[in-house]
Amino acid sequence: MLTKAQPDEMQSYLVDASNMAGGHAARVVWPESAAEVATLLLDASETCTPVTVAGAGTGIVGGRVPFGGIVLATDKLNHIGEIVKAADGGRAVVEAGVTLAEFRRAVEARGLFYPPDPTEWSCYMGGTVATNASGARTFKYGPTRRYVQRLKIALATGDVLDLKRGVIHADKNGRFSIPLARGRSIEAQLPTYHMPQTRKHVAGYFVAPEMDALDLFIGSEGTLGVITEIETSLLLKPAGVLSGVVFFKDEADLLAFVRAARELSLRTRADGRDDDVDARALEYFDDESLKFLRTHEPRVPVGAQGAIFFEQETTAETEEKLLTAWLALLEAHRALLDDSWFATDEKDQTRLREFRHQLPVLVNEWLTRHGQRKVSTDMAVPDDAFAGMLRFYQDTLRASRLQYVIFGHIGDNHVHVNILPRDDKEAAQARAIYGQFIERAVQLGGTISAEHGVGKLKRAYLRALYGGEHLRQMAALKHAFDPAGILGRGNIFSEELL
Repeated sequence: MLTKAQPDEMQSYLVDASNMAGGHAARVVWPESAAEVATLLLDASETCTPVTVAGAGTGIVGGRVPFGGIVLATDKLNHIGEIVKAADGGRAVVEAGVTLAEFRRAVEARGLFYPPDPTEWSCYMGGTVATNASGARTFKYGPTRRYVQRLKIALATGDVLDLKRGVIHADKNGRFSIPLARGRSIEAQLPTYHMPQTRKHVAGYFVAPEMDALDLFIGSEGTLGVITEIETSLLLKPAGVLSGVVFFKDEADLLAFVRAARELSLRTRADGRDDDVDARALEYFDDESLKFLRTHEPRVPVGAQGAIFFEQETTAETEEKLLTAWLALLEAHRALLDDSWFATDEKDQTRLREFRHQLPVLVNEWLTRHGQRKVSTDMAVPDDAFAGMLRFYQDTLRASRLQYVIFGHIGDNHVHVNILPRDDKEAAQARAIYGQFIERAVQLGGTISAEHGVGKLKRAYLRALYGGEHLRQMAALKHAFDPAGILGRGNIFSEELL
């Protein structure tokens, strides 16, 4: 097992995309098997040495930033196992250190499709499971959880679990008994909170009546065990995709269009049809976002107050009918059709995806010029609360006179508000406003984190969602799997709760 302890050799493993400062560790280790991970964790438990799991570093909540102890890098757990195709889909086995991009290429070469679609494809598969990653396609396909069928997990006790979906469930009182080697078992009690009724939610441990034990580890952010191997289900690769970037002069028309597209899509799925509107992605850009994008793409119409990016899968038989259905829906909601863009071939679709992903790049360039960091939200709310939440975002920010953009996964009532301070005074103002947004989202029955997780940066806000007693219940659940409290210290909840 490779180990490095020189500062210059470790530096890239002491940070992640959150830019959280102060990370430090005694050494970085690179295990090459689940057995090596388990041995390392047992030794760390016996010496009470903190262990921080390091994936690709694409997370933005400080989850892999260590504050002492050992960094366990998963880079060498990088093998793709068997990929099996069947008439209705398939399955694949992959180690935790394989990138999502590598996995997608291998799967698509077999005519298969892995739906989870986080923006950053350089992330590791283990990290996507540990954070229950989602993205634009979650509106149709759901998050990573839906596709995980088996996990191999190294525990802090030195045990290796090979856990398959459907084998172990919580009882009606929320208790688990998970067998280990040599006749031992883990006895654990689920927290008693109820999760927000949102389509996307990754704040704290997953809880559901008589839930599958596998779901405990999905979204647990490296605090219960180290995922080393994943078995996923796969779908057949879609024959084609229709996509578009559609502009609106009036935001009320845009929001009405989104509601109609969502309702039609859900109805089409419920009816089992493939020849009517069924969006797999509905993405939003507000007027401030379009101002940024116009500097990169002058074709953005000047009068537009917002835009929607959409995707729908097609076949040769349905493509023309589906395009007609989308155009009719857009015309009914007064979209600026003459100024909008549509694509059915790969070249044009690539241009639309590049347009969609250009906004974060432009925002980061702006922040670099001002020497500041954005303050970015990740809240989601129930369907009936979204329009009011969006107005609250807009009214608050316009009154503050801060620079901002709002964009993201409107199909799931989950948009990212990026507040862009120009100096330190505005940065403090932005953080105070972020707290107001958290409070309002919780009041509306929403979540403080829909896709990025809690990590270290957002753990204080978890108390606003669940309260102190439920945080203590979460800590007790962690203690059942990690008695010495070594894994992911500082992630999800503060160390004093352990």
